[in-house]
Amino acid sequence: MQIAIVLFDGFTALDAVGPYQTLGPLPGAETVFVAARTGPVKDDTGNLALVATRTFAEVTRPDLVVVPGGPDVPVRDQELRDWLRAADATTTWTTSVCTGSLLLAAAGLLEGRRATAHWLWLDRIRQYGVEPTSERVVFDGKYVTAAGVSSGIDMGLALAGRIAGDDHAQVVQLMTEYDPQPPYDAGSPDKAPAHLVEMMRSL
Repeated sequence: MQIAIVLFDGFTALDAVGPYQTLGPLPGAETVFVAARTGPVKDDTGNLALVATRTFAEVTRPDLVVVPGGPDVPVRDQELRDWLRAADATTTWTTSVCTGSLLLAAAGLLEGRRATAHWLWLDRIRQYGVEPTSERVVFDGKYVTAAGVSSGIDMGLALAGRIAGDDHAQVVQLMTEYDPQPPYDAGSPDKAPAHLVEMMRSL
């Protein structure tokens, strides 16, 4: 199984790394970071880079695609959209994290489907004929979308369970000690103080 994690300038690091950690241990998996060109690709802070080891032209039939998001996803990038459509033609699973669903939607892959995204961008996927939902992880056929940033870990575990079974996914969860106990209960706009939600919206 080849897992292709897409990189583009300004991606959010945890969007890519969360699924990398949770899906990478799948039996027989080969994980590749893919981009228009090989080499370092900077994240949305400009201070961290992941290395693309393959170009789009070199990855033609991945089994599983992961598309991370970022604050300014390149929805008009024709080369990326074309590759997503071509790869999707043969994938078993096509997935996204955060605003990565905007890229899938812009490529025409989510039309008529339910999908999620980061809460600040959730309504924007509607313009592509997508039914937005605030669920943390959404399965719709072979398409799996995850909400904001940290939900990519949940998506990876949920998908690992579907592919390799619950025991495997729970071993990965145990191995990564993924046992969230956050010091605050402000992880969604429904729970966070209203003034903080409005501050985020204004930004």
